[in-house]
Amino acid sequence: MVKNQNEHIADKGSSGSADASVLGGFWPGIQLYYPPVKYAPSLGIYEDLEAAAQRMKKHAHQTHAHTLIFDLEDGCRQKEMSRTLLRQELPKFKRRHEVAIAIRVNPFRTEEYELDMKLVKDLAEHIDVVMLAKAGEAYGAPEVRDLSNFLVGLNHPISIQPIIEHPKSLKIAPDLMQYSTVKHVVFGIHDFSKAMGIQITPEHWTEELKYFLNQIMFEARIAGKGVIGGVETLIGSSSMPENFVEPHDVRRWLDLHGENESHIVYKHACQEAANGLTGKQVIHPAHIHLCKVAYTPSPTEVSQKIRILKAAIEADALLGGAIKFEGEMLDPPMFGKALQTLLRAHALRALTPADTEFAMTVLQLMPAQVIRENWPYGVIL
Repeated sequence: MVKNQNEHIADKGSSGSADASVLGGFWPGIQLYYPPVKYAPSLGIYEDLEAAAQRMKKHAHQTHAHTLIFDLEDGCRQKEMSRTLLRQELPKFKRRHEVAIAIRVNPFRTEEYELDMKLVKDLAEHIDVVMLAKAGEAYGAPEVRDLSNFLVGLNHPISIQPIIEHPKSLKIAPDLMQYSTVKHVVFGIHDFSKAMGIQITPEHWTEELKYFLNQIMFEARIAGKGVIGGVETLIGSSSMPENFVEPHDVRRWLDLHGENESHIVYKHACQEAANGLTGKQVIHPAHIHLCKVAYTPSPTEVSQKIRILKAAIEADALLGGAIKFEGEMLDPPMFGKALQTLLRAHALRALTPADTEFAMTVLQLMPAQVIRENWPYGVIL
C-alpha cells in the first residue's frame, strides 16, 4: 500500500527538523483560505461567534492543507467579530507541526490594519505568517520594512508574505523581497488583473497572466525567495482519496470521478509546480490533496532521482562528466535537477528522514556556488 505523502515526514524531531532550517525552512505549500466568520446563504445572515467556533473545531482543526489562511481583508465582512473569534479560538487550536497559521491583514496603516496588528501582537505565539494585502501600493517597500520591525519585536518568529496585487507592487518586487522576514511572496491574480484591466477566466488565467508571473518568478529567484501561485475560484464537490499520490493514480481518479473543476485546478497546479512555485492557494477543501500531489514529487519520482544521484556519485560525475542512466545520457545539470526534486519534496514535508539525510550528503559534496544555483532558499551549509 502506498503511503500518504504526509506520513513520509512524520518524525519532525529527527534530523529533518534541523535540515529544514539549514535549507531555508518548509514551504507554504497548499494554502487553504478559511473564513473566520462566514455568510450563510441558506439563512441569509452571518454566523454568530458560537456557530463560527463550532465550524472551526469541525473543519479547521482537521485540515490537510500545509497552511490555513484566516482572511481579515477582502474576504471578511465581519472584521471585528472575526478578530474576536481568532482571539478566542487560536489559543485552543491543536497545532500539528505540519500546519502553519497565516493571517491575511488589511492594507498598511489603515484603521483595520492597526487593529490587525494588535491582534497579531496579542496572539504572536499562535501565528506563523502575516500576509500583507496590497503590499507596497501606498507607501512602497517601507511597508514591509516597518512590518518587519514590528514582528521582530514579538516573542515568536513570524514571516511576511507580501501580496503583489498591482503593477506598482510588481515594479518594486525586488525591494519587497529584500527583507529577511520575507521568505515567499504571493501573486494576487484577481486584484492584479483588475488593476491591469485584464479579463481573466477561471479556466485559463495561468496563460492570461503568464507574462507577469514569469516576471515575479525571475525576481524571486534572484532574491532567493519563493512564489505562491494564484487562488483558484472554482468550486467542485469531488475529493480525491489521500492515498492517491502517484501520477497514474491521479489520472485514473480524474478520468473516473473528476469533475471539470478538478481537471482545471489540477492542470493549473501542475503548471505552477513545473514553473518552480513554492505554494498555491485554494478556497475549497476538495482541492487540497489534488494540488498537493501536483506540487509534490511522488514516491516513485523521488526514488528515481535518488538512483540517478547515487549513480552519478559512484561514477564520480556529480560535478563533471556524464553517465548513461536507463537509456538516457545525463550530466551535472540533470543531477542538479534530480537534487532539486529531493529538496522540493523535503520543503513540502514529503521526504523521509533517511532520504533527507541522503540529500544533505549530496549537498555536502558540492561547492557553495553550485548549491546556491540549485537551491537559492535560505542559508545553506
